[in-house]
Amino acid sequence: MTSLLSHVYSAGLIGIDAYPIDVEVHISLGLPLWSTVGLPESAVKESKDRVVSAIHNSGYEFPYRRITINLAPANIKKEGTAFDLPIALGLLAASDVIPNDKLQDYLIVGELSLSGKVRRMRGALSVAILAKQLSKKGLILPLENWAEASVVEGIELLGVQSLPEVVEFFALGKTIEAPQIEKKEINEKEFSNEDFSEVRGQAFAKRALEISASGMHNVLLVGPPGTGKTMLASRLPSILPEMNFEEALTTTKVYSLMGLLSKDESLLRTRPFRSPHHTISDAGLIGGGSHPKPGEVSLSHNGVLFLDELTEFRRNVLESLRQPIENAKVTISRAQQSITYPARFLLAAAMNPCPCGHYGNPKVNCSCSPTLMQKYKSKISGPLLDRMDLRIEVPSLTYEDLVSQQEEEKSAAIRHRVLEAHQRQAHRLIEEGLFFNSQMGPRLLRKFCPLENEAQKLMEMAMKRFQLSARAYNRTLKVARTIADLKAEEALSSSTVAEAIQYRFG
Repeated sequence: MTSLLSHVYSAGLIGIDAYPIDVEVHISLGLPLWSTVGLPESAVKESKDRVVSAIHNSGYEFPYRRITINLAPANIKKEGTAFDLPIALGLLAASDVIPNDKLQDYLIVGELSLSGKVRRMRGALSVAILAKQLSKKGLILPLENWAEASVVEGIELLGVQSLPEVVEFFALGKTIEAPQIEKKEINEKEFSNEDFSEVRGQAFAKRALEISASGMHNVLLVGPPGTGKTMLASRLPSILPEMNFEEALTTTKVYSLMGLLSKDESLLRTRPFRSPHHTISDAGLIGGGSHPKPGEVSLSHNGVLFLDELTEFRRNVLESLRQPIENAKVTISRAQQSITYPARFLLAAAMNPCPCGHYGNPKVNCSCSPTLMQKYKSKISGPLLDRMDLRIEVPSLTYEDLVSQQEEEKSAAIRHRVLEAHQRQAHRLIEEGLFFNSQMGPRLLRKFCPLENEAQKLMEMAMKRFQLSARAYNRTLKVARTIADLKAEEALSSSTVAEAIQYRFG
């Protein structure tokens, strides 16, 4: 036979989703030559050296002939190192070391070391979902990725550690045992570190954060240095409701893509809390790069993005947040492709009221000139500020507040109320495919936010007095809806609307 051909099914990643790739291996007579086609990037081209060494060091004979590797579809650029294992198996199948027909039942991914060991890859969860969608019998993947892929039920998962282990499975029918790994859903461990009971005073801010957590509303904390703004915001995760399965699956796919899951982590249940430094670039915050990767807004998906010292962030970086806040996703366009990442997050931010930080502080006189104040405030644009649902003043504490023996309310108690409000929202919005009041559009606002007569008059007065935009009006209604949920009320009363207006303009 002058030529040999084998076919292996594998997968690549576009955004957080996997797509099928056919790895075709053709061995023909001629001088030794290795050619990889199908738009491979550098890491894929370098697989040649890894595969050759892995086959040799695993005790198999490498076919020194003319080798052509085709990664189809050929019009999509292939990235990453997860094609090493399917390419190696394709070469061995074309050399009659393993039967080619048995390969067709499995989706195969994994990076090879020079010794033939199978290394951890990124995006295993998305690949497992694809394998189930394609009705494959099973998925062969690195053992270290088994826990995260095991979230997907109804498919055989084979976690492997070396190339010979896979070859013996196909050639000799040797069983690959399921690993004895205790799958760990990331749950309560973050809740035990920081508690609202550690924050003295600041009852107004705590109430606002409770509302923010209940409806996933954006919140801005403004106050002098040392008043506890960062301390308050960092305790938001302790009162947030756990993600449901759908939310957890999407968020885990992002973290799997970035390689941020350890080998025993399966499904993220705790909402992420990300706090990037103010020197971050727009690509770091939104995502991007020559090979586009998710940014902090996507790593905060279904969780909290906290921007401390808001005015220290570059203006162009902050302005790039406007589109993700509205659309709950980020689309990164490059010459060869366009990738969309999820980005639905609660934006929490903290800032000083002025450059010196003491404007409105009764203890310390502000030394800022009007010009300096204007320049400072202009760092935050009106459209971005308009997207902050709650703007909370965090005043400086008195000595009596700090030494008070009064026991502060614990996060567990606040979280209980948040969970009850969340359940009311979920029950109301489940048919719409939504989970929180902040996700409602104009149609749902008209349906689920009925205003009592006095509340209507109050909103009309607020519209005229504060010159509310349509966005500000809608966001105020959403906050009022969440406050009503915390009170277990259906209609929006005047007191509920007044509280919502107070948090935006008080």
